[in-house]
Amino acid sequence: MKKSLFILILLFSVTYFSLAQTSTYDEALATDVGADDYGMRKYVIAFLYRGDKVDQYSEQERRDIQAGHMANINRLAGEGKMVMAGPFFGNEELRGLFFFAVESLEEAQKLTESDPAIKAGVLKMDLKEWYGSAALILLTDLHSKVAKVEI
Repeated sequence: MKKSLFILILLFSVTYFSLAQTSTYDEALATDVGADDYGMRKYVIAFLYRGDKVDQYSEQERRDIQAGHMANINRLAGEGKMVMAGPFFGNEELRGLFFFAVESLEEAQKLTESDPAIKAGVLKMDLKEWYGSAALILLTDLHSKVAKVEI
């Protein structure tokens, strides 16, 4: 019963908010973020896995590699190529994601290979093309407004 009530409330809420929204299409913004007619665009996601060479480095070397990894993420974000990146919680093989605002797997491959952790074999990657909201690219600017400490 509780599950049915929850689903009914959820469906009502989604329907209500869908009908309450009005179209506020901004052509200039859509063009700026590379949106198609649906407000979507292509991205490439890099799934980052634990590399085969993690154990070959000392703790200090791994810290240095991680510092280079973070600097590379910030560089790519500053260039508008990296939309979003982040680690997963836990200590599993799948370590994190990169979302690239690029048109090809080849370009994403080159960008990912610029990462010191990939070069060192501490991380390895698997790339997939993804179709998502073009507004995602705006997260980079929004993130700086909510972060007290720079990563």
